[in-house]
Amino acid sequence: MTEPLLLTATRVSTFRGRQSLTAATAFFFARGERLFAVTSRHVLHDEVTGHFPDRIELVLHTDETNLTRRVVFSILLYRDGSAIWRQGRDSAGPVDIAVIEIDRANLPQGVVLRAFEPRHIQAPTPEVEVGASLRVVGFPLGFYDTLHHLPVVRHAIIASAFGVRFQGQGYFLTDGRMHRGSSGAPVVMRCEGDEAEMPWRLLGVHAARLDMGDRDLVRDETLGLNCTWYADILMALTDDGAPLSEAEMGPRPGPQRVAAKPA
Repeated sequence: MTEPLLLTATRVSTFRGRQSLTAATAFFFARGERLFAVTSRHVLHDEVTGHFPDRIELVLHTDETNLTRRVVFSILLYRDGSAIWRQGRDSAGPVDIAVIEIDRANLPQGVVLRAFEPRHIQAPTPEVEVGASLRVVGFPLGFYDTLHHLPVVRHAIIASAFGVRFQGQGYFLTDGRMHRGSSGAPVVMRCEGDEAEMPWRLLGVHAARLDMGDRDLVRDETLGLNCTWYADILMALTDDGAPLSEAEMGPRPGPQRVAAKPA
């Protein structure tokens, strides 16, 4: 048996046809009987860099006592020319989070995973202070336990007021050492109480490192700050009745050219 938190995240690989493009992080979110894979929207589609995969692969465990046993679960991103994922939007524009619903009937027999639920989403409260300790569960630079196919956990702290949209955007800042491959990772905080199996609160989804465009590349180090999009958007993205102002289907496939992008 391993800690349930490590089974919430999975390595996601993106492909265009047979060509492997990038590797990133996804995690599981359940709403009732429905199951979703959550990652950063730019992992699935990014116009700026020409990153247009048409398929992803998730690594799933199939034996709770022998974590070396796993399968690769493939998901096509488009059906009849339309995206199968939903992406977020708020008053400031696109939110860098996307969800893909997974049909539980198609999962391999004996699949072992843990999923966050709506009760795990952390609402802004005075108890969530700036400087609070966080964990980020993912696959930085594609690094992980290659024998047991488990992610690693990095430490971070809240670096801006939690509940306040930093510069009007739907994210807050964390201070932590993040790398490519961590996009889509769940950002969590340990909670006290009766959550014996999953004593964690889901604050957001790690998206990218934040840097200053006018930084002196010779004299100034990077800020070491990161953007984490608030997790409450998942309630809209997993609700079939959500208004299109909050959740919308992903765009149609991009051009046929392939430009690999670090996730």
